[in-house]
Amino acid sequence: MPELAIFDTAHKLIGELQARGQTICFCESLTAGLAMARLADVPGASAVLRGGLVTYATDLKQELAGVAPEVLQQYGPVSAVTAREMARGARRVCRADWAVAITGVAGPDSQDGHPVGEVWVGLAGPRWTASSAAAELVDASLGRFALTDSSPHPLRVLAGDRAQIREAASHAALIGALKGVREQNPAERR
Repeated sequence: MPELAIFDTAHKLIGELQARGQTICFCESLTAGLAMARLADVPGASAVLRGGLVTYATDLKQELAGVAPEVLQQYGPVSAVTAREMARGARRVCRADWAVAITGVAGPDSQDGHPVGEVWVGLAGPRWTASSAAAELVDASLGRFALTDSSPHPLRVLAGDRAQIREAASHAALIGALKGVREQNPAERR
């Protein structure tokens, strides 16, 4: 994945947030701060970036991000629901207008029945909270399909080795945040 594409997405996200006078924070698991670092690579990030949480360990998703134990017990650390709750918690803790969360499996091995490349992006904003599969946010060439025991249908996941999955997940988080900020108010779309 070209670094220029990530830098361009980060630059656009900063511009959109600055235009609205809004801030953003991150809650990252498998990326361990990589998405936030990609945003901070862009000059001007300090005008919008509040900070973030690295919740690599499952217990920290609960302790730092405030994910309810029932959510982690029912859905596990790798799920759309957990990603949403991570984003909600980070938004509250960091006192930001927007929070983006990333949780998933970078590999090299699957985790608790989740295939390598299964990554979820959560987004919490002023009006709503949502989550998406990271592989649905990035270019199709960065994904593949995987079969899981929990679903009769193939799951779209990120492709590549551990480093490539972490990089693609970071880009997906920035793309998801950019789309969310732009969709907040359709009259403000650019």
